[in-house]
Amino acid sequence: QVQLVESGGGQVQAGGSLRVSCEASGRTGSSYVMGWFRQAPGKEREFLAFISRSRNTYYRDAVKGRFKISRDNAKNTAYLSMNSLIPEDTAVYYCAADAGLLRVSRWVAGDVDYWGKGTRVTVSS
Repeated sequence: QVQLVESGGGQVQAGGSLRVSCEASGRTGSSYVMGWFRQAPGKEREFLAFISRSRNTYYRDAVKGRFKISRDNAKNTAYLSMNSLIPEDTAVYYCAADAGLLRVSRWVAGDVDYWGKGTRVTVSS
């Protein structure tokens, strides 16, 4: 089992930046692909990005260039740095981890093994 705990959410003004973190514990190590999703009020959860053990990354087109995913394997922690935030980025941001075969389709579909409980990000205009 892997437990994921997000932190770093909060309120920020439009145009600002924020970094959310996800610390993994339990049966961890650097063997998991880690990623981020979000769910805005009244909308379905959507995939944002993932990062592999070797730090290969993949992003949802809509956040490319504004969001950056990274990880520190020694700390079992993944990060999502968000820049040029807009009110439409307001959502609960969820961390996820998966030990299975890395396929973009699985991540886009949210077919991953472990989920955090989320951290709320609010972008005010």
